Amino acid sequence: MRAELPRGPLADDDRGSRVALLFALVAESLTLWYEHGAWPTEAQLASRAADWLARTRRSLALGERRRLAGLADGMARQMASTLSREAGLYAAHEMNEALDPNYRSALADSLLAECARLLADDWPTSPAPD
Repeated sequence: MRAELPRGPLADDDRGSRVALLFALVAESLTLWYEHGAWPTEAQLASRAADWLARTRRSLALGERRRLAGLADGMARQMASTLSREAGLYAAHEMNEALDPNYRSALADSLLAECARLLADDWPTSPAPD
């Protein structure tokens, strides 16, 4: 499984794309935390999700982007609470590198699988209202 989105409309049941987006948002959160010492807000992550989706000509309702942003925030904070700064920087780096479909990383693959499990635990839920 890779952390990339195919082009085209994002179906309501397109779980794989949501997993990839969740992975990208966790990477973004960890990067901001370890490089700047601040967590992004849910609104900032939802906006980053919209940017990420736009690059692949896809979209999700604001409520769904916020839901994924909240899941990403929780996962990133949990990771940061258990990792040293050096390990956290490494994890963030590996996740960001893995956004390139040509990059292979066992760590990123395991974190992508964790994103899939996290989303499965939260799936199916009704999308949050806009």
